Amino acid sequence: MKQASTAPEADPRRHDREILALALPAFGALVAEPLFVMADSAIVGHLGTPQLAGLGVAAALLTTAVSVFVFLAYATTAAVARRVGAGDLQAAIRQGMDGIWLALLLGAAVIAVVLPAAPWLISLFGASDTVTPYAVTYLRISALGIPAMLMVLAATGVIRGLQDTRTPLYVAIGGFTLNGVLNLALVYGAGLGIAGSAWGTVIAQCAMAAVYLVMVIRGARRHGATLRPDAAGIRACARAGAPLLVRTLSLRAILMIATAVATRLGDADIAAHQILLSLWTLLAFALDALAIAGQAIIGRYLGAGDIEGAKALCRRMVRWGIIGGLVLGLLVILARPVFVPLFTSDPLVKDTLLPSLLVLAVSQPVCGIVFVLDGVLMGAGDGRYLAGAMLLTLAVFTPAALILPGLGGGLTALWWAMTLMMVVRMATLQLRARSGRWLVAGATR
Repeated sequence: MKQASTAPEADPRRHDREILALALPAFGALVAEPLFVMADSAIVGHLGTPQLAGLGVAAALLTTAVSVFVFLAYATTAAVARRVGAGDLQAAIRQGMDGIWLALLLGAAVIAVVLPAAPWLISLFGASDTVTPYAVTYLRISALGIPAMLMVLAATGVIRGLQDTRTPLYVAIGGFTLNGVLNLALVYGAGLGIAGSAWGTVIAQCAMAAVYLVMVIRGARRHGATLRPDAAGIRACARAGAPLLVRTLSLRAILMIATAVATRLGDADIAAHQILLSLWTLLAFALDALAIAGQAIIGRYLGAGDIEGAKALCRRMVRWGIIGGLVLGLLVILARPVFVPLFTSDPLVKDTLLPSLLVLAVSQPVCGIVFVLDGVLMGAGDGRYLAGAMLLTLAVFTPAALILPGLGGGLTALWWAMTLMMVVRMATLQLRARSGRWLVAGATR
């Protein structure tokens, strides 16, 4: 730990090794997560169109319900990493347990809302009478796994804070495999239909949570940390996560506004927009892996009081973000003739898609800077600034998204507005990074 703080600029390759050692497994784990829904879709799709449509509606609600609590992973990673840097592993584990208890409480609250409100929530999507029963069935059963899903988020944050991103990768692969096997067995073998798919997902998520709990409990016993819920610690986790919740909700609002605007442009535009958004999300996983590495390493450096090391790592990560963005943008342009036909054969959708696709490709270096600086500031526990910056970004994006497409630019103008959104985020994050105000050393911020 001390060696990482000496002569931070003397051997940048050391920082590169640290970043890649955490980022590469993190990327694998991030990619494994959406495979749950993809596997369910592939299996349920053979039951019939109404079942698949019901799964699509319910999965959208379920994904949203879980993703807004992603702060459980981000805030826990930063807090645990600081204590690891300070050399207090007992406090690090205890901090992680507080996050897991908070996840359980939030999961119970979500279940209490979703179970009775499932039909109303499904109706918001305008699902047909044929689709609605399947969607309600899947949502109600899957909701029982939400506490486990949130526990997985919090426990993943603990493991990442302990500078380990390989274990989440292995657990994610195991969970995905178990989910696929159970889905096949329950949907077709047991004849449960879409309910079997939901139960398979619940069981797989509970198994993942159990694996993480065993690991955390072993660590707690090894370092003499208590497993009992601590009200003060849980409240502290909630306070640390609240700004990140605001940040996440603001980002979700931006994506919803973009989709709403695209819907008004026409059928070909919304179809092309959905392809672009899917691709943007996939590229975000690659860049988010760098952000996760930044969260873990920056938190550890600041916990150890290594301000210079944190600054040097931040500069190095920005370079990685730019390089990663340039590579991804180039891949989008070169692979365009290959992957576009995989999504659509409609000539009108293709013509609508291509100009916006070039905008998306050009914006990737900006996205790279945004993601890594986001991770750096999260690792520093600078959640309040991130929340304020994202609210400002939402305020800039909303009128741009509403006005630009109406001026005749259509979907391409909307994606220029998306690029503007990322430029605003980059500007606010760079301003903070250069100010040095995020460089607060110590086991706690």
